[in-house]
Amino acid sequence: MKFTSFYMLTGYLLCGLLAFAQSKPNIVVILADDIGVGDISHYRKKHSNNIIVSTPAIDNIAREGIVFTNAYSPAALCAPSRYAVMTGNNCYRSNMPWGVWGSYSKSPYKSSDMTLGKLMKNAGYSTAFFGKWGVGMDFYKKNDATNIYRSARKKVELDVDVTQIAARGPKENGFDYSVTFASGIQNVPYVVYEDETWMPIQKDSKIDLITQEKMDRIGVKLDKSEGLGDSNWDPHQMGPLLVNKAVRFIENTPKDKPFFMYYASLAVHLPHTPATSLNGKKIAETTPSKHLDKVKELDVQMEMIIDALKKKGIYENTLFIFTSDNGGLRNRETIASGHRSNDVYRGGKNSPYEGGVRVPLVMSWPNQIKPSSSSDIRVVTLDILGTLAEITNQGLAANEGVDSASLLPILKGEKNRPVHPYLMLQSGTGREGIIIKDQWKLIVSYDKKDKSDATRKPIALFDLEKTPKENEGGNLIHKTKYSSIVEELFTLFNHTRDNGVSTKL
Repeated sequence: MKFTSFYMLTGYLLCGLLAFAQSKPNIVVILADDIGVGDISHYRKKHSNNIIVSTPAIDNIAREGIVFTNAYSPAALCAPSRYAVMTGNNCYRSNMPWGVWGSYSKSPYKSSDMTLGKLMKNAGYSTAFFGKWGVGMDFYKKNDATNIYRSARKKVELDVDVTQIAARGPKENGFDYSVTFASGIQNVPYVVYEDETWMPIQKDSKIDLITQEKMDRIGVKLDKSEGLGDSNWDPHQMGPLLVNKAVRFIENTPKDKPFFMYYASLAVHLPHTPATSLNGKKIAETTPSKHLDKVKELDVQMEMIIDALKKKGIYENTLFIFTSDNGGLRNRETIASGHRSNDVYRGGKNSPYEGGVRVPLVMSWPNQIKPSSSSDIRVVTLDILGTLAEITNQGLAANEGVDSASLLPILKGEKNRPVHPYLMLQSGTGREGIIIKDQWKLIVSYDKKDKSDATRKPIALFDLEKTPKENEGGNLIHKTKYSSIVEELFTLFNHTRDNGVSTKL
């Protein structure tokens, strides 16, 4: 009887644990590359009937869930923004606040940082990373596994072993499984890593020198450096490769254990190399520009991931989040077609204006988020970490996700509940800081060293309620009527920036 009772008790506990595991939502976070609000037709339709390229899969997520109409990226460029999204910390908390721009550079992630991967692994999830890492990591020197190679980024880098990620990649940041592009498709190494080891693209692949001359043969203009890579490197194939790996992961994941997928899309960064077709749909040469072909390809990738969730029977228990790392591109052919990647907003990627930092943010979660919801509360995409922490009932230490607010109350219907007293953002290579409080937006310039508030100067003030498009005539910085507002915001900006003040309520 004792043995029988023991086994019965064990069985009950096991069933209870399985039921608990199944009750946890699967979570899919999509971080698109260089997608602006105007690239998503659901957003664009709010201001225009001139829809050049539709995004039906993403639009459907918006209809089934919630759309944030005032969502911001932490920065107007990808590397600092990716650090902030992964850690829930504002960009300036990194030791490289303006971004880590080489794969062979030291990663800004510290071992003490809470990351999305670590957070979800702590909650008992299977964790997977797919796509562009984009913030530096460790590689060994060639033929020397005792030394880490560091790059000056001033020459073609050949003295590096690109067959494996030595450290500071997805694995150390909490991801059980990964398919990684160290710099997306835009820079060295031109290699695909599965679980941090080189995954040959074809059976006859070898590590070779990827040159512009070789890329010319397949119609590719390198965006950045020549350097080492897989001899069969062809960026036209990388989007399909990545999404099919993600679909396979969903298909093979046990139903009794929840998973977390962080899908950092390669689209729509340069080089614009659309697939010929994907998921039975023709992609290349179906829109006015290769850039917009990539927007279409991205939407088809979302369709494939969503279909895989539905086919597996787990879509109803999945929180799906779609956003972008920064504002959209200003591509000449795209603009000529009438498409506006940043909708009505001034600027785009790399700029301090709304077009540089406004991004789409849509979430669906069947039976949890009311369909066709929207919120105009100002949020920032680094809030994803705080949101997932609350969903998984995890508290964050004082030094974890310092600026990441939970959006769960908004998802549950409190659409007008502020989560930040103000936002602290930044631009790109121009090195401008941004503070947005109430309707006011102050842009602050930095010198190259950015060591103290003495090196900063307020250069623009906008009233986003009256001039959301930030036309040049709307800059109030030199009008004495607004000098007290400038002084208040500038003082708050410097105090927050220099004293580690949290920017979440």
